[in-house]
Amino acid sequence: MLVTIDTETGEALRVAGDPEHPVTRGFLCGKVAKYLDHVYAPDRVLYPMRRRAGVPKGPLAPGAQNAAFERIGWDEALHAIATRLGAIARERGPEAVLPYSYAGTIGTLGYGSMDRRFFHRFGASQLKRTICATAGGEAFLSVYGRKLGTDTEHFHHARLVIAWGANIHNNNIHLWPQVEEARRNGAWLVVIDPYATRTAQLADQHLAIHPGTDTALALGLMHVILRDGLEDAAWCEQHTHGLAELRAHVRSYTPAMVEDATGIAANLVEELARAYATTKPAVIRLNYGVQRSENGGAAARAVCMLPALTGAWQHLGGGLQLSTSGAFSFDSQAVERPDLMYASPLGRAARTVNMAQLGDALCDLEKPAVHALFVYNSNPAVIAPEQRKVLRGLQRDDLFTVVHEQSFTDTCDYADYVLPATTFLEHVDMQGAYGHYYVQLSEQAIAPVGEARANVELFSALAQHMGYTESCFSDDAETLIAQALREDAAPEDTTPGSVLMRGITRATLRAHGGSERLHFPSEHAVAPEPFRPFSDGVFPTPSGKAEFFSEQLAAQGQDAMPTYHPPVELRTRQTPADAEGMLQFLPRKSGNFMNSTFANHAAHQKMQRETLDLLELHAEDAQVRGLAEGDLAEIRNERGALRLRVRISRRVQPGVASAGMAWSKLNPEGGKGVNQLTSQRLTDLGDGPTFYSTLVQVRRVQCACEAETGCVLCHVGALEAGVSLE
Repeated sequence: MLVTIDTETGEALRVAGDPEHPVTRGFLCGKVAKYLDHVYAPDRVLYPMRRRAGVPKGPLAPGAQNAAFERIGWDEALHAIATRLGAIARERGPEAVLPYSYAGTIGTLGYGSMDRRFFHRFGASQLKRTICATAGGEAFLSVYGRKLGTDTEHFHHARLVIAWGANIHNNNIHLWPQVEEARRNGAWLVVIDPYATRTAQLADQHLAIHPGTDTALALGLMHVILRDGLEDAAWCEQHTHGLAELRAHVRSYTPAMVEDATGIAANLVEELARAYATTKPAVIRLNYGVQRSENGGAAARAVCMLPALTGAWQHLGGGLQLSTSGAFSFDSQAVERPDLMYASPLGRAARTVNMAQLGDALCDLEKPAVHALFVYNSNPAVIAPEQRKVLRGLQRDDLFTVVHEQSFTDTCDYADYVLPATTFLEHVDMQGAYGHYYVQLSEQAIAPVGEARANVELFSALAQHMGYTESCFSDDAETLIAQALREDAAPEDTTPGSVLMRGITRATLRAHGGSERLHFPSEHAVAPEPFRPFSDGVFPTPSGKAEFFSEQLAAQGQDAMPTYHPPVELRTRQTPADAEGMLQFLPRKSGNFMNSTFANHAAHQKMQRETLDLLELHAEDAQVRGLAEGDLAEIRNERGALRLRVRISRRVQPGVASAGMAWSKLNPEGGKGVNQLTSQRLTDLGDGPTFYSTLVQVRRVQCACEAETGCVLCHVGALEAGVSLE
């Protein structure tokens, strides 16, 4: 990424993709192309703020933060926060303090470095960071042992591309040119997704699968492949484990059974299975939406097994991409220092709290109660499941909450202290990747806006205020990057993955313009060959092979092979499509926001206007409920309720209702979002959230004012009619 700077003011004027980078290719996604709107946003947090005495916690209207908070200095804020945290630790124990963070800042340092050191030394509860990818990650590891994947740069070689739960055009835009090049060369693009995404609309074929049934489809494809002898028998014999067990296991997953479970016609299951097995190269782009149901781990396992069954890894451009993150071996032990837990008052590893069950953690006071919450890199008031319970916990008078943030998010509305955070243009950091194989150094482009501080700087200063004397709390960003890269490691270091990163240092990264490809031996041989993951048939699994059958999972009480189990709520789904019948709910990630990030910006809201604050229903489901385009509908279950405007849409199937994620404070009811309806049940693998295993009822409601325009509950219709709400 290239940033143009005004040499007189020091302000950023423009951001653009780096044309020299083989993946970015000189362009950015629509979200980040407008990133300066975020850096210089009117609601940017510019200085530390403290809640004014007597102001209750709860939703604030956009721009109302100055009435609820007062400006203070950094030293005063840090002293007060350290004092309060120390008092809670003495009175309640250090595990009464819970850090809550994820990937709002995703660099190696910003995501987890000095913050982990601080909370380890403090003895705070550990956070199990499951909100995004753990079910799929563990699923992939159970089959292959390491998270590698088909290189983004090689997708153009494929002759069949399957986008399985992957909205490439919206959320993986730098892969799209590769897909388009493959299609120009004759490739077929198939999208498997319960929603007609932009990618599905552009595809050669869209298979609209019922939410949460991907396991059944993947096993059905394997049924056809094995029934018809289309597997790569030689590859499977030499490089896979459990083929005989798999063959027996998938016999019951007939195309007819798969049609009944998934809604995909049996003949289409047959056709896709044969096309996938016989087209070389064939590649699957699997994304994490597949694993956000109760059966999500099994679903990801089953899909991941397909290229092992057909030997697709042998072919350049074939295989599967979920994540390439396993190729990057940053030294997390050196950066995060988990050993500091044993220097804490606990003298042991602290308990772990699952971030997907924050509502329980904040409201279940029979457990060791959480009395302080420190939020950074996340917006849990919006993104955590069972939102009503989360907000009830955040409103507790006895909960001390600190939020380190860039803009005044929903979670800030519940904070005692709000601290200004840098954007990635304002600090130095380093990244690995999900889809390519380049280590990247992100230089600081501009001075921090206002009094913003990076995570490293914040937690280093807070450690000083706590009186910690360990020298590691004085490490700056450059030192941390050197530690992450093992710049002082001995040449004989054989840490997994270290060979690929050996010789990559801050100096070499800067010499290469900030981006350096991992050192794959095959690409540096006398006769160079592109890196093809798993093409050598070597897998770091217990058997040393790709595993269809997992004794390790069986020993943990899990299914040894992926098995389709309908999610709990779906087992009680009423079959008749009547007005009282339950619909499956898809709380979708909005294409022009990054989860809840960017949702406060007018330009992004305008791009998202097509589905913002709308409930998408199929015409059949709307008709039986007496709903028409533009009607106000209430969507509810036992966990919560939300009011949205109806959009009759062909993007959803009969039996499915869909709405997008945004800042809850922007909802006309104030403080309510799609996670009012989702549960804290966890996935079968990885203990992740089950956002897509949700049933709801939908009914028509009438605004009390019966006004055509101007009512806050009618604001979507008013805006579309060009009526000012002021």
